[in-house]
Amino acid sequence: MDVKIEQSWKDVLSDEFEKDYFKKLTDFVRNEYLSGKTIYPEPKNIFNAFNLCPLNDVRVVIIGQDPYHEPHQAHGLCFSVQSGVDLPPSLINIYKEIESDLGQKSITNGDLTDWAKQGVLLLNSTLTVQAHNAASHAGRGWEIFTDAVIKTVAQNRKNVVYMLWGSFAQKKAEFVNGEENLILKSAHPSPLSAYRGFFGNHHFSRANKYLIETGQTPINW
Repeated sequence: MDVKIEQSWKDVLSDEFEKDYFKKLTDFVRNEYLSGKTIYPEPKNIFNAFNLCPLNDVRVVIIGQDPYHEPHQAHGLCFSVQSGVDLPPSLINIYKEIESDLGQKSITNGDLTDWAKQGVLLLNSTLTVQAHNAASHAGRGWEIFTDAVIKTVAQNRKNVVYMLWGSFAQKKAEFVNGEENLILKSAHPSPLSAYRGFFGNHHFSRANKYLIETGQTPINW
């Protein structure tokens, strides 16, 4: 099956693309787009996280759950929205923590493409969604695929920082060797939980400290 995705990912995930679940998933997603429903993100952006961050560049992994499901938001990077769009509450809280942790002023633009280009894999567990209908493409096979992605990163890359916010993301830790990587866990940045441990987690400074200690370039958050 020919999947349009950055070549290094295509090479390591080629077996995954041939599995029955992925073929069924591809048929489902294609039919959703063709049905006249509004599906996010645009087809060209489904694998944006991979296209902007080749496997050998991955230094940090941040895991989200579902793409944003309102107009002009989702573009294939978790927690990120397209430039000029109002910041979602979780991203506002991420920027608040960065400002508190690193002492740098919050960014007003919600497009995290620059993080991805620096080696931050911004991976949602589910990569497509129907407009105005959260989690509408959950349970269709995306989760199997993104679990395989985490396993692939864990097998091919060491000294990676995994920033796992909320219980959903933290389940992915089972695929990662904690002695060869840095696993950071906290509450989710959602307004419902940010005050229960996301604020004050210092994940951004801790990530950069670890990257420097392992001979890597820190991320410009």
